[in-house]
Amino acid sequence: MKATTTWILIADGAHARLFANRGPGKGIEQIEVINGDDRPDSELVRDKLGRTHESVGVSRHAITPRVDPHRELKRAFAQHLGKVLDQGLSKDAYDRLVLVAPPAALGNLREVLSEPVKHKIYAELDKDLVKVPTKALPEHLGAVMPI
Repeated sequence: MKATTTWILIADGAHARLFANRGPGKGIEQIEVINGDDRPDSELVRDKLGRTHESVGVSRHAITPRVDPHRELKRAFAQHLGKVLDQGLSKDAYDRLVLVAPPAALGNLREVLSEPVKHKIYAELDKDLVKVPTKALPEHLGAVMPI
C-alpha cells in the first residue's frame, strides 16, 4: 500500500516554502522555496500620480491609482503557487494538501486554486509561518495533522 503524501504549502503574499510529509512520525522535508516579487513602491510605480483641477476654483488634487500594485503582485504570486500545485497534482506528487498562510494570502490562494487541487485540501491554517525555522514547524502544524 502506497504511503499518503501530504504537501504543506506555507506562504504569504511574496514568499512560500513547500514541504512534504510522508506519514505520521516521518517529519517534513522541504521540497522547494518560491519567492515572488516584493519590490518597494518606489520601484513599482515609476511615474508621479496624475493631477487634476477641481471643477470649481483653482485647487488641484492627485489622482488615486485604480489598482494597488502590491495587491496585484500578491494576486500574481498566488496564481503562480496555484500553477505549482496543479503541476504537482498532475504528477501525482501528493495525495493531500495543507495550506498555511495569513488570512489575506489564504483568500488569494482559494480564489486561484483549480477544482482538482481544492479537492485535495486536507486542512488550512491561517497563520504566517513563512519565517519560522523548519525545526519549529511541526509544533505549529500539529494542530491540523500528525507530523
